[in-house]
Amino acid sequence: MAKINFGGVIEDVITTEEFSLKKAREVLKNEVVAVLGYGVQGPAQAFNLKDNGINVIIGQRPEGKANWDRAIADGWVPGKTLFPIEEAAQRGTVIQYLVSDAAQKILWPKVKANLKKGDALYFSHGFSVVYKDQTGVIPPDFVDVIMVAPKGSGTSVRRNFLDGSGINSSFAVHQDATGRAMERTLALGIAIGSGFLFPTTFQMEVYSDLTGERGVLMGALAGMMEAQYNELRKRGHSPSESFNETVEELTQSLIRLVAENGMDWMYANCSTTAQRGALDWRHKFRKAVEPVFAELYDSVATGKETAIVLKVNSAPDYKVKLEAELKEMRDSELWQAGAAVRALRPEKRKK
Repeated sequence: MAKINFGGVIEDVITTEEFSLKKAREVLKNEVVAVLGYGVQGPAQAFNLKDNGINVIIGQRPEGKANWDRAIADGWVPGKTLFPIEEAAQRGTVIQYLVSDAAQKILWPKVKANLKKGDALYFSHGFSVVYKDQTGVIPPDFVDVIMVAPKGSGTSVRRNFLDGSGINSSFAVHQDATGRAMERTLALGIAIGSGFLFPTTFQMEVYSDLTGERGVLMGALAGMMEAQYNELRKRGHSPSESFNETVEELTQSLIRLVAENGMDWMYANCSTTAQRGALDWRHKFRKAVEPVFAELYDSVATGKETAIVLKVNSAPDYKVKLEAELKEMRDSELWQAGAAVRALRPEKRKK
């Protein structure tokens, strides 16, 4: 492992310098990786593994017709590389359990019944194992229980793999039944195209992940954008001006500078007026949201958020209600303005 200084804290990380793709292929040469679920993470991880020379099969419910048909359209062949969930689990030696968290609870009895001694049960999220009292997912003692959790959506996992950058992932070994759990974990992490791997635990991963998604990454970001846009509109600013000052400048300019060189560098390369105002108001915003983040983390740690997810996402009308919520967002003036602005980008106009 390489020792890296993260703001004064020394952490161990794994890159291809410490664990090469050649080594990963050697570790996995006799494995059959069964990717269960062809939704969000499944396609990306499956294709990255396949492109890196790993033996991959897909497990998907045929009655989940949209994803089954999508897998066929992507080139997976029924009876050869595409199987029902139970058969794929039986055929695999590494079982990548990548269906949704709610589906993991529902499908667990079928998956568990097909696990064999020495298999590796692989997760990309600690949810089901950490909240086992709610999910019932308690792995048998004869399998390795491991995790590689990419820090991005399946779309980003695949896109970053194709452009050669990779996406960072955390990793953990929850149970080592074979004595090979760690090398299997690292090999899989490299083979799915991780930029670098950093250690965690199943519990720490799920606590940080659920907090991040509900916080800065999605929930807080959307909420703050809505608040600023609405205030600008109330004060007489046009939709295009309000959207550009709230979303477009962030996504098309500033966040790219942060990604390249950090927040301080972005500040240093903005106008002095922007610098001064941002430095002053930063503290006010931090103090305002600190209690919200404390409440959010407690809700995650106590299992309250998990209970909500399992209840709502398992309801028979979940997709109908979800589409209604997304439609409300999509049809709002903010995101209608966004669609209009995106259509005016040069690359769009050329088509």
